[in-house]
Amino acid sequence: MAMAESDHKPHAVLIPYPAQSHIKAMLKLAKLLHQRGFHITFVNTEFNHNRFLKSLGPNSCDGLPDFHFETIPDGLPPSDEDATQDIPSLCDSITNNLMLPPFLDLLKKPIKNTSSTNIPPVTCIICDGFMSFGVEAGGQLGIPVVVFFSIAACAVMGFRQYPALMEKGLAPLKDEQGSLTTSGFLDMVIDWIPGMKDIRLKDLPTLFRIANPSDLIVFKFVIESVQRANDASAVVIHTFHALEQHVVDALSSSMTPQIYTIGPLQLLLNNIPQVSSENIRYSLWKEETQCLQWLDSKPPNSVVYVNFGSITVMTPQQMVEFGMGLAKSKHSFLWVIRPDLVIGKSAVLPPEFEDEVKERGLIATWCSQEQVLNHPSVGGFLTHCGWNSTIESLSAGVPMLCWPFFAEQQTNCRYVCKEWEVGMEIDNNVKRDEIEKLVRELMEGVKGKQMKAKAKEWKKLAEQAAADPLGSSSTNFDNLVNHLLSRK
Repeated sequence: MAMAESDHKPHAVLIPYPAQSHIKAMLKLAKLLHQRGFHITFVNTEFNHNRFLKSLGPNSCDGLPDFHFETIPDGLPPSDEDATQDIPSLCDSITNNLMLPPFLDLLKKPIKNTSSTNIPPVTCIICDGFMSFGVEAGGQLGIPVVVFFSIAACAVMGFRQYPALMEKGLAPLKDEQGSLTTSGFLDMVIDWIPGMKDIRLKDLPTLFRIANPSDLIVFKFVIESVQRANDASAVVIHTFHALEQHVVDALSSSMTPQIYTIGPLQLLLNNIPQVSSENIRYSLWKEETQCLQWLDSKPPNSVVYVNFGSITVMTPQQMVEFGMGLAKSKHSFLWVIRPDLVIGKSAVLPPEFEDEVKERGLIATWCSQEQVLNHPSVGGFLTHCGWNSTIESLSAGVPMLCWPFFAEQQTNCRYVCKEWEVGMEIDNNVKRDEIEKLVRELMEGVKGKQMKAKAKEWKKLAEQAAADPLGSSSTNFDNLVNHLLSRK
C-alpha cells in the first residue's frame, strides 16, 4: 500500500513565549519553515489567540491546510484585557509547569484539522528560549527540540552570566528605591565575559536587580530557561553573524548544541518570491493604516518614528516630557501610544502639546512597524530597544534614540550606541530639553548624519546575510532545515 504523502512531510510544532515580539519572530520562522515544506502547528496561549481574533478578525487564525493554530491555557486567571500579561505571573506559571500538561496532550493527540485527516506525526518542536517546558515535553516524548531565542546574541550571553554574577556576590542585587542607579555601583566594568568587551554591570540584562519579590521569580526563571537551552538539539538566535560575530563565536564555543544565527527573519522572507502563508499576520493590537498615508505626505527623512514596544510602561510625567520634547524639536513625528502605555491611567498630553504640533505630529495606537521604518519619510526611531525593534531598524537603515526599559533592552542599547554606532541613549530620567536636543541631533546634526551612514552600512550587511545562496543567515537556515530533517 502506498504511503500517504503527508507521512513524508516533516511536522514542526512551534511555541512562542506569550508576548507580541516573541510571537512575531516565531511566526516568521514558522513561515520560513512552511516554505520549505514543513507542516506547521503554531501554539499560542488561549489569551493571546483571543487577542489575535479581536485585532485581526474572526477568521485570522484559520491558517492553511498545512499551517494551523492551536491553543493551550496559560494557567492564569481569565482576562479580556488588551495588554501584555503580567510578566512575573507568566514566568511563575511556566516555572510551575502549568503549561506543560496541556502542551503534552496537544503533542500526543492527532491534531484536529477539518480540511485534512492526513496530519503527519510531529517530527520536531521549536520552543521559545523562555518556554523551556518545550524541552521537557520533547524529552518525554522522544521528539527533537530546537530552542529559538528571539533576542540578540549579546542578550543571550548576558543572561548566561547570571550564575557567575551570583558566585561573585553581584546578584541578585537589592534595588528597592532605585538606589543602584544613583550610587554609581552599576558603572563597574565587567571584564570576564567572552566576546563582550567594556561591558558595565548596568549594560547586562536588568533582571538581576531586585526591587520586589516578583523580580526574584523572573530572575530565577531566566537562569533556569537559559540553562535548559543546553539540552536542546540546536539553538537558533535571531541575529546575523556580521552583527555579533565575537559574541556568537563565544556562545558557540561555550554551549553544547549547534548554534544557528538566522536573521533578520523578515529579510529572509523578503527573498522568497511568493510566500503562501503571507496572509497569516502577527499583531495582537489592531494596526492603523492611515499613518502610512500621512507619511506619504512628508518629505524624505523628515519624520521621527516613536514607539516603545508592547511591554514598556511610563509615568504620566515621563509621557509629558517626551511629548513636549518632541513638540519643541520642531520635527515631524509619528508616535505610537498603546492603550496601556501610561501606568495607571490613560495617556493625557497637555493642551500646549496639541497647539505646538498641529500638522507635524500624528498619534496612532498601533501600526505595521516594518512598513513605517522602511518608509522613505522616516529619518529616525525613538525606541525602547526591544530586539524586534532594533533589528527592524537596522534592516531599514534607520538610526535610533534609545530609552531602554528593562531586561535585555539595556544590553541592546549599549550595542546600538557603542558597538554599532547607530544610536544615542536618552537618560532614564526623561527631560523635555534633552529630548528636544537629541531629536534635533538625530535629524539634522553631524552625529545624526554619521549614525545614518552607519545604519545604511548595517542595512547592507543585513541584506547580504539574508541573500541567497551564500549569505550567512541564508546558509544557516539551510543548515537548520537539514538538521531538522536529519532528526525526523
